[in-house]
Amino acid sequence: MTISIPTPRAGDLDPIAKPPPTAPEAAQVAALCWRLHKGRVQVLLVTSRDTGRWVLPKGWPMTGKTADAAAEREAWEEAGVEGLVQALPVGRYCYDKIRPDATVLRCCVEIFPLRVRRLKSEFPEHKERRRKWFSAGEAASLVAEAELGDLLRRLDETPALLTGMSKSAMPTV
Repeated sequence: MTISIPTPRAGDLDPIAKPPPTAPEAAQVAALCWRLHKGRVQVLLVTSRDTGRWVLPKGWPMTGKTADAAAEREAWEEAGVEGLVQALPVGRYCYDKIRPDATVLRCCVEIFPLRVRRLKSEFPEHKERRRKWFSAGEAASLVAEAELGDLLRRLDETPALLTGMSKSAMPTV
């Protein structure tokens, strides 16, 4: 016995059919900790706890805190940074987070500039991470996320994107 399966024609397709749902995106916040050194933007990167990759201090939104305040808190916990965070993000990037059960969670991170005033040697995760200053261009080549690398390259070329000031008006630390 032969069973034939008809080939659908354009008119046979359900016009109301929807594509399969995509996985929801999880929101995160990051602090782009920066300073000017000899007229160039430097970015403070920290190592991730699991892989040792260079990353921005980042984490989940916090109940009772604005997104910029949560980013500022992550900068303190992961890098010992004290400084002035801006309320408006300078950019956004997305990445796939592999969970312990091997499922993938798509995370999209809003990046808040934080002008570093002081680095403390004692902070909550000081025994779990390394931190280091890099030029924005060098940092761009060290991070794994392409969108974040693109943003860092733009900052290397146009540091005024961080504050809206002209380069000559930005004080050097």
